Amino acid sequence: MDLTRRGLLAAGTVASLATACSGGRGGAAASPVPGGFVLGSVDGVTRVAQLTGPGAINDTASVLLAGADLGHMTTVGERTWFVFGDNFGIRDADAFGGTGEVWKSNCLAWTTDDDPTDGITFDGWVLDDLEQVKEVLPGDHKPNDQVGEVTKIPTQLFAVDETMYLAYMSVTHWGEPGVWETDHAGLARSTDDGQTWEILEAVTWPGESGFVQLAQVPLTVDGVDWIYLWGIPAGRFGEVSLMRVRAQPAAVEELSSYEYFAGEVDGEATWSTDLNDAVVVLDRGTAELSVLWSSHLERWLLASMLDNGSAVLYEGLSPWGPWSEPHEILTQADTPGLYAPYLCPRYVADDGRRLFFTLSIWGPYQVYWYSMDLRRTGGD
Repeated sequence: MDLTRRGLLAAGTVASLATACSGGRGGAAASPVPGGFVLGSVDGVTRVAQLTGPGAINDTASVLLAGADLGHMTTVGERTWFVFGDNFGIRDADAFGGTGEVWKSNCLAWTTDDDPTDGITFDGWVLDDLEQVKEVLPGDHKPNDQVGEVTKIPTQLFAVDETMYLAYMSVTHWGEPGVWETDHAGLARSTDDGQTWEILEAVTWPGESGFVQLAQVPLTVDGVDWIYLWGIPAGRFGEVSLMRVRAQPAAVEELSSYEYFAGEVDGEATWSTDLNDAVVVLDRGTAELSVLWSSHLERWLLASMLDNGSAVLYEGLSPWGPWSEPHEILTQADTPGLYAPYLCPRYVADDGRRLFFTLSIWGPYQVYWYSMDLRRTGGD
């Protein structure tokens, strides 16, 4: 199978443990913080380790995983879950991009490793009866002809109490670099520590909506626990919108419980239960994304790509912005085929000045571990 999809992408060839790895409740500001932007630059970007495939610090061959991408992270208790997308169990040594045999749309690894400085060692995987990585949300694997589902790509994972939720997009066609089409986006639920999953048929968003790919942060507002979810359409050129849902299983599993950011009135955020009222909070060509609250900067950070090109970092004054101009992390010239920079608040160092992140690279079709340093304007 050769996936000419989100990758041919080279068209443009904190510190505390939180409930989930795209943010955190402790100290995060739910309203605009005073003052302006304080991030001066991103520098010191370093490849720390390879996480998947031949030559990685993890033996992924033993679970029949020879190539994978994505690797967004969520911490539940002491475990941090790594969620991978399309993966292949058998690949030629010189294989390029998403190609190979024993194709699975997704899989999950977990770790208790809390030292990001030398890479992340996986403690285990969700496995099938053959002791191979399990496709937890089976994709239909239809031809890439816009007729049926090609694959189910996981876009985010979060937890409420002991229940885990996995967001996915149902891809029906991989088009030009950074362009694809989806039938819908949805949620699946696990109540047995990720071993089995049930798709929630009543919780879906249209494939042309702005909530096909997600980033999430658990956030407490006026004593109420919420899951904030930033969304983009299918592909890598969409604008960012924002929704939220109460951090209760009954709410997460009821589509009418979701509230969409509908703008500000007299400086106050307004929310609507009507998807059509959702407004854009970041009007940049955005790809796979992650969001966290930086305790070092006391600002929000959003990592993604810009127009299917460079990996970038935005600074935000509130969950809905305003957002800064993009700070360049890596370019396609630096690292051809890069995509999907995912942050995790568990994995920071130097009092939040250094962030660690996963990064997919299309050429070898593997996931790598990187670090970057945040420099304040006029200081460190």
